[in-house]
Amino acid sequence: MTAEEVVDYALAKPGAWQDEPWEGDLVAKVDEKIFVFFGESAIGVKCGDDREEADPWLIRYPEDASVMAYIGRSGWNNLAFDGAIPGQELRDAIDDSYLSVVSRLPRSRRPDGWEKA
Repeated sequence: MTAEEVVDYALAKPGAWQDEPWEGDLVAKVDEKIFVFFGESAIGVKCGDDREEADPWLIRYPEDASVMAYIGRSGWNNLAFDGAIPGQELRDAIDDSYLSVVSRLPRSRRPDGWEKA
């Protein structure tokens, strides 16, 4: 996948929008919660509720997956989109991150159609 394809895919989710909370750092949010961090060659996504759930990515793709600084203990990984991780797995990771974040929002703040995203 290309950087543009990754951004387009994430922003096509119901209620998703792009933000720049820190200068030069682009993210995808739903409501006010980040579900994807966009990098030059990788994305940061929530791959589980904790390290135990997120670590299989590190084992399967040791060259292309890494623990995100600061929030990695909460299940966030960096996944390279220009390496060995297939595009469908990256899309699945974006989907899972989105669903994980949206499902924790109060019902009144969840976007219409989020269950099918």
